[in-house]
Amino acid sequence: MQTSFGLSRPLWAAFLWAVAQTACADPLPQDELSWLKTIAYAAHRTDYSGTFVYQYGSHVEASRITHISDKDGEHERLESLDGTRREIIRNNYQVWIYQGDDRKPKFGPRLGGKTFPALLPEQLSVLGANYVMTQSEEGRVAGFHVHTITFQPKDNLRYTRKMWAHNDSGLLLKSAVIDDRGHMVEQYTFTELTIGDAVERRWLESLKNIPDNYRQIPAAPKAGSAPLQATGWKVDALPAGFKRIVETNRQLRGHNSRAVHMVFTDGLAAISIFIESAQDRSDVTPGLSSQGAMQIFSKITNDGRLITVVGDVPPQTAMQVADSVRYAGR
Repeated sequence: MQTSFGLSRPLWAAFLWAVAQTACADPLPQDELSWLKTIAYAAHRTDYSGTFVYQYGSHVEASRITHISDKDGEHERLESLDGTRREIIRNNYQVWIYQGDDRKPKFGPRLGGKTFPALLPEQLSVLGANYVMTQSEEGRVAGFHVHTITFQPKDNLRYTRKMWAHNDSGLLLKSAVIDDRGHMVEQYTFTELTIGDAVERRWLESLKNIPDNYRQIPAAPKAGSAPLQATGWKVDALPAGFKRIVETNRQLRGHNSRAVHMVFTDGLAAISIFIESAQDRSDVTPGLSSQGAMQIFSKITNDGRLITVVGDVPPQTAMQVADSVRYAGR
């Protein structure tokens, strides 16, 4: 599935998670914050290789990921195990993708930015403002002992998130998004995993000569890397705690027109808003579409603007946000 602005849901999710950072909020207790920091650190500094499954509804996709951290930085290889061959190679901030004959990126994992198991935002102390974090049952995932952490939202405008982290390294081995009825919306889980020195490293040689049929994709922008632009657009009905971290007027890939682009985050969930001319986007059908936790809602305003909201939030939240977008003048 592609969004109205030319990105697949997983590719767009990469961007959302890559920029999911925010400013001040109620701090978490120090012991909980320390454990979260361990999990976030482990995703970047641990050598691991394994197979994981991404699932939503009756849909299941399997992928294999290998991650190496060495003196030259982070290196990652992500391969689909279902359907048309697809592969991503990441060397620090450089990302290449091979899609075979399929021109639409359709990885279950989040492409180009943060992939499972690196799903936590970089700034963690703000989460206590909007979520109650609890450490619950212990168990096993892919043969490893894990601790379970639940992020329970303080309202019904965002999802509950549950994470299972390796007891020793802190590496995230399983992650689930749960709705307000207790139903699983989407889930990532390792089914087979190797951690540490036993991870195969020979594939790193391929980084020296990326084949021509691998397309390099732009690195995801980092929140705060560019100043916020005053576009004149306002959003009146964001859930509490969502902070603006991106506001710009930019060219969309594959389109001649420009669009206002805003991103907001509460520290875990992210919402992106695109505002562009509906006349230039006759390919878009207004309405709601979903894939797992990701919602894409588009509407056309009376003055001919196309407003698209993309976010890992419940459907009612995406629609509420879109209905509240207005132009307030510069």
